[in-house]
Amino acid sequence: MRRRRTFGLAAFGVAAALALAACSSGGSSSSSSGGGGGAAAGPTYGAGITSVVNPSTHKGGTLTFAWRSAPDSFDPGNTYYAAVWDFARFYSTALMTFKNCPGACGKTLVPALATAPGVASDNGLTWTYHIKSGVKFQDGTPVTTQDVKYAIERTFDRGVMANGPNYFTNLLGGNAKTYPGPFKDRAKNLMGLTAIDTPDATTIVFHLRAPFSDMDYLLTIPQSAPVPPSKDTGASYQTHIVSSGPYEFQSYQLNKTAVLVPNPQWKASMFPTVSQLPSKIVVNMNMNPNDVDNRLLAGDAQVDFAGTGVQAAARAKILSNPNLKSHSDDPVTGFGWFFYIDSQVAPFTNLACRQAIEYAANHLTLQNAYGGPVAGGDIGSTVMPPTVAGYKKFDLYEATTKTQGDPAKAKQALQQCGQPNGFSTGIAYRSDRPTETQGAQALQQALQQVGIKTTLHGFPSATYYTNFAGAPKYMASHNIGIAFGGWGADWPDGYGFLSQLVSGDSIVPTGNTNIGMLNDPVVNNLFKQAAGITDQAQRNTIWGQIDEEVMKQAVIVPIVYAKALIYRPATLTNVYFNEAYQLNNYAVEGVTG
Repeated sequence: MRRRRTFGLAAFGVAAALALAACSSGGSSSSSSGGGGGAAAGPTYGAGITSVVNPSTHKGGTLTFAWRSAPDSFDPGNTYYAAVWDFARFYSTALMTFKNCPGACGKTLVPALATAPGVASDNGLTWTYHIKSGVKFQDGTPVTTQDVKYAIERTFDRGVMANGPNYFTNLLGGNAKTYPGPFKDRAKNLMGLTAIDTPDATTIVFHLRAPFSDMDYLLTIPQSAPVPPSKDTGASYQTHIVSSGPYEFQSYQLNKTAVLVPNPQWKASMFPTVSQLPSKIVVNMNMNPNDVDNRLLAGDAQVDFAGTGVQAAARAKILSNPNLKSHSDDPVTGFGWFFYIDSQVAPFTNLACRQAIEYAANHLTLQNAYGGPVAGGDIGSTVMPPTVAGYKKFDLYEATTKTQGDPAKAKQALQQCGQPNGFSTGIAYRSDRPTETQGAQALQQALQQVGIKTTLHGFPSATYYTNFAGAPKYMASHNIGIAFGGWGADWPDGYGFLSQLVSGDSIVPTGNTNIGMLNDPVVNNLFKQAAGITDQAQRNTIWGQIDEEVMKQAVIVPIVYAKALIYRPATLTNVYFNEAYQLNNYAVEGVTG
């Protein structure tokens, strides 16, 4: 779900870095912090994609987020939601980050907690970083590299930390494959990960199983943000996170409301990539999606936390009203919406049965469910969207030429897989996401045309990947062979987009992101081959090969290459889209008022 630089940075997902004004647009009109990109003269449609809208350095005001859902967890080490990865920048500081500026400028890697990018040695098997001296947690305790090591250690216990990527488990050497994490037999396993050394309080050394050129990108993810071992309470840590960022939690009512206030221990001079402008940040959760939009349009909230765009009713208002439209952006996000086909749930263990779904899907009705070509995006035929480095154009199942599906070929595939009269399966989707609800209904109708009967299973976003779609045993035991979802690059090349989605190593019992359960030797070997290659062109060729192989295996059905109609109220300042941030379309830096 994220990003990275060295191997080609086609924008994987536009994320607006919004330093927002919750109360008014008053304050000084100096240029936005972060550099790069010019300031927009006034509100115009699409201005935030390439320039800073309403720049200001004024401090104060309350920044209010409205969210139709809730987090999988606010714990930086236990989340894999794009919106939370962005929001975590308020209260956690990873080793690396991206420059705050619009457009391509925002894809520039810069240090955050680290003093500089990593130094590779030992033929790429060892990476050394130094962290800034004098950084403190919110309680005044100094941040050390042992806190960074511990933060990574705790992600190894999937029983406690069910969410988030498993890059470190797969990439680190030493005892990474057997290390159980620090929660079991704590006296033995605390700081017991041999793949990471901390020779002193400001030096950390990573030892890899094999060369991995994307290491600087990997260390932008919030799992590398420090956690003090003595304050960690495992899965419940999210209710009392110890901040290393510009804000700290004043209160958090689980899945209802979170309130953040400035962290007095944070030093702006040490962290030029983030700011501390708002006096307070409020997140209201589990709201009705249309209510979120109405509050934004009325000025009662400033930011849609999810960042995936307004619903149909608000979209119609915005596009038909020149004033509202001038305060909106419609970027290509670098995110892909699709549904998975679980290859371990019968009869999808048979390739031809999976291919039947590919042919039967009505891509036009699915596109309309996601907002049509304007707010939904172009019909997809590949796993990777065109914005990701390594994208290769192809269309194995005629998604873009037979947009309403090909029932004849679907029925041929059903014959080949021994199910000529069709079969029954379940469809999982997030019931608090109207686009997925409509998409699941559209797919159900299309599959019915070829004799495939489906039962719809709606689940809440907050536990969707932990307990349902991301739990292979649950999927199998409930005969759910299809699950809706979406993806954006953890960093903007093919590895950052594809590895957690389709590599065999990414399959885990809970919080699983390889929901197609693809463990294909060809795909796995291509990932291994690419890991040690530093030449961008060679790597990009491999990403296209992986994408094509995945589509041949028919474990993912692309819907659209996402766009999102984003409304930015007039009260917001320093609004812009940063192409390197998470797939939720924007990261918010602050608010004035």
